[in-house]
Amino acid sequence: MGEIKALRGTRDILPEEVNYWQQVETVAKEILTKAAYTEIRPPIFEQTALFERGIGEATDVVSKEMYTFVDRGDRSCTLRPEGTAGVVRAFIEHGLHAQGVQRLWYTGPMFRYERPQAGRQRQFHQIGLELIGSPSPVADVETIALATDILETLGLKHLSLQLNSVGNNEDRQRYREALVAYLTPYKDQLDSDSQYRLDRNPLRILDSKDEQTQAILENAPRLLDHLDADSQAHFEAVKRQLTALGIDYTINTNLVRGLDYYTHTAFEIQSADLGAQATVCGGGRYDGLIGQLGGNETPAMGWAIGMERLILLLKQLKPVPKPELDIYLVSRGDRATAQGLKIAQTLRHQGLRVELDLSGSQFKKQFKRADRSGAIACLIIGDEEVEQGTVNLKWMATQAQSVWQQSELIANGDQLRQQIWEAKHRE
Repeated sequence: MGEIKALRGTRDILPEEVNYWQQVETVAKEILTKAAYTEIRPPIFEQTALFERGIGEATDVVSKEMYTFVDRGDRSCTLRPEGTAGVVRAFIEHGLHAQGVQRLWYTGPMFRYERPQAGRQRQFHQIGLELIGSPSPVADVETIALATDILETLGLKHLSLQLNSVGNNEDRQRYREALVAYLTPYKDQLDSDSQYRLDRNPLRILDSKDEQTQAILENAPRLLDHLDADSQAHFEAVKRQLTALGIDYTINTNLVRGLDYYTHTAFEIQSADLGAQATVCGGGRYDGLIGQLGGNETPAMGWAIGMERLILLLKQLKPVPKPELDIYLVSRGDRATAQGLKIAQTLRHQGLRVELDLSGSQFKKQFKRADRSGAIACLIIGDEEVEQGTVNLKWMATQAQSVWQQSELIANGDQLRQQIWEAKHRE
């Protein structure tokens, strides 16, 4: 039997990298909580119809990229390729509209059958936000501002906000007709994907990376020129509010995003440090999706940050230090190790970060691991300490040692915690 490895397009997130992920999750949670967003956790798989109806059957996601299977109940199920549809389904199913405007966020894995490359996997992860229930352009700007806050707090540089309006359904239909009329004489000169999309989903041609197709699009009609008065007013208000907050933006008339449910504002936050796959956050308004999926007509705005691409950027900035270890506890012998566990648990309950060496190896080897651990102090228990009810405390920076009674250490953990705090700040 051959060696079993992770499937192509999936990867293990090993302990040395997890610190980056935890940093992102902590920053996002803190910023979103301050803005009154609460976490929601929808299932990882849903009925296939949810994504077909919500995302659009003509999109690449639905037509080419979904992981779909039939379960034992003969139901077609799909691993979620994005987060918004599941949140909207939960909003409808649980009657959340009765609770007023909903500010929700989520995080977790998504699945698309794409060609793996740097920052793009078949199992990938997102942090997403949905603001449901407000038609105001201020809602659009609040969500964009929060995404900007998260990325800038993490220390990202060279970011640019790409902004566009895709209007309402009537705007897009007028533009679709104009775009098809313009591109049809050039059909044979378009790349193969764009030729296929011309009849099914022509707005997606604007996303083409083919140089010849992009050259043809240079003189194509612009979606912004096909907006009605209300759509234009909404977009102008978004731009004014962004300027008022000091958030710079660039109008990108080819930005339409890859999902059919978007209306009005569409945006991406891109990084110049990511190469071809430059987008680290993307989203927009989706006023028609909730009604389309069977709920009451409800305006909404949201975005998602791609974790894998974000981690690539963070790794370029600087290493994320390992969580600081307060105490490394070495012991020798069954009785000493058992007593060491009791002390370690007590100190952990008192707020200290303690690692208990369980190797059973000689003290010399354990001391070397203590040196490498980065701990502030080392506690040492051997047979003699067990008999006498003591423990040796060694400060790693100075090598100074002292003897504590185990009962005193357990009873006065606050005193040790204060000494460790002082030692950290001396360093």
